[in-house]
Amino acid sequence: MEIAEYTAVLDREGLLLAQAAEEAGTDTKVPTCPGWQVRDLLRHTGTVHRWATRFVAEALPDFHPGRDEPALNGPELLDWFREGHRILVDTLWAAPPDVECWSFLPAPSPLAFWARRQAHETTVHRLDAQSALGGTPSPVDGGFAADGIGELLTGFHARSRSSVRTDRPRTLRVRVTDQPVSWTLRLSEGPPVAERDADGEVDCELSGPAARLYLALWNRVPFPQITGDASLAALWRETSAITWG
Repeated sequence: MEIAEYTAVLDREGLLLAQAAEEAGTDTKVPTCPGWQVRDLLRHTGTVHRWATRFVAEALPDFHPGRDEPALNGPELLDWFREGHRILVDTLWAAPPDVECWSFLPAPSPLAFWARRQAHETTVHRLDAQSALGGTPSPVDGGFAADGIGELLTGFHARSRSSVRTDRPRTLRVRVTDQPVSWTLRLSEGPPVAERDADGEVDCELSGPAARLYLALWNRVPFPQITGDASLAALWRETSAITWG
């Protein structure tokens, strides 16, 4: 996907997130994020948006921690979220393609990284906001979902911070059934090593449509299908959470 495509997704998903949050009300519980209410979701995502904006807008070359989340609630919080989302989108649209700034996952450029990361960040949290309304959330495009799976497996969990580890070598395949892509994760005492392939025997396979696997790997919904050693699926659930800041 191109930077413009990611930015357009970010724009749309942020608007949908705010709409769902307003309809649900900021005191409503978020089923996909146990312990959170909609206000926590808005504070977190809005803070991440402002954090990301600074790196691109100010061309910051080094890591800077996120600022404290605001104590806002209700309509004021919604206005604050919408403002930060709009500034991020406008910043990405206006940024020069060769802007140099800090980023933390492999990408063709820092701008490509931030556009991709914030598009996926906002999409997952849009689904969280819609879960507070009940019913079925708006669908995620299969190609975009497959891209997000790749970011998670070959980006986040390739880092030393990943806690998805085993005391002996194991293999876990993520097989996408509606897109031409699958990954095999080689698990060990070190960070997982993900390879793009769908061949060979593995200890466990997680399979299903890209959009469903995307949400399952982000621990929002159950895995569509588990084949083989289900303890590896449980391991993912227990150890794969991503933290930021």
